[in-house]
Amino acid sequence: MPEVSVILPVYNGETYLNEAIDSILAQSFTDFELLLINDGSTDSSEQIILSYSDPRIRYLKNEKNKGLIYSLNYAVSEAKGKYIARMDADDIALPQRLEKQVQHLRQKNVAVLATRVNLIDASGNPLPDWQADKSNITFKEIKKYLPLNNCLAHPTVMANADIFKRYPYRENQKYSEDYDVWLRLLAKGLQIEKLPEPLLLHRILPTSATRFKKINLFLRLAKVKFRFLAAQVKQRHFGKFESVVFVHACLDLLKAAGKQLKSHFSK
Repeated sequence: MPEVSVILPVYNGETYLNEAIDSILAQSFTDFELLLINDGSTDSSEQIILSYSDPRIRYLKNEKNKGLIYSLNYAVSEAKGKYIARMDADDIALPQRLEKQVQHLRQKNVAVLATRVNLIDASGNPLPDWQADKSNITFKEIKKYLPLNNCLAHPTVMANADIFKRYPYRENQKYSEDYDVWLRLLAKGLQIEKLPEPLLLHRILPTSATRFKKINLFLRLAKVKFRFLAAQVKQRHFGKFESVVFVHACLDLLKAAGKQLKSHFSK
């Protein structure tokens, strides 16, 4: 059995897919399987995947597009490694990423281990740092910041496979499925840490930037948090951490309303 299962979902990812796959295959740590899950792509993603003959690659395929959350949970159920690492089809893992994360997880009792990222644009040019990522490294810092907003880059995380299997991604948390998992883990008293060294080049595409500009992010954050809280109440688990999340969710609603009013009167 491989020590690490790397999960890389693909949906019409032909533009950067080779770079993403190559960056995993070139890792200094070699005891891994790479699960490539094709979520009904209509471009040349499948041909790119099938062009590789590395025995560490396992190819999974959805006959039609079922979405990221379904694909992630499917890949988790198929993973054979002791640890599961996430990767995206448009990012680039730096050569020692897996090695350094495995070393840390072997030595410390951590539920999830992320790393810092260096942001790049569509052409691979460097972008300014993501300040929330840069400023929140330790468990204490992450736990304090997460009720406010996410500070972990999803494609950097690695965790014991049991964590991903006990806390599957929720279908009702689309576009924030990772943030919901982090909140659930902290509510259970589990520990999340981050390596202070950037070990992933995280690509910010114009399509992503445009989509988020059209969204009232405060309203989206509030909805994510209230869905998390509703699930906690249903499970009869509402403690100090949930109370902090509730306060920030209410503040998000106020900020969202303020943004809407500002937009209305500026027209």
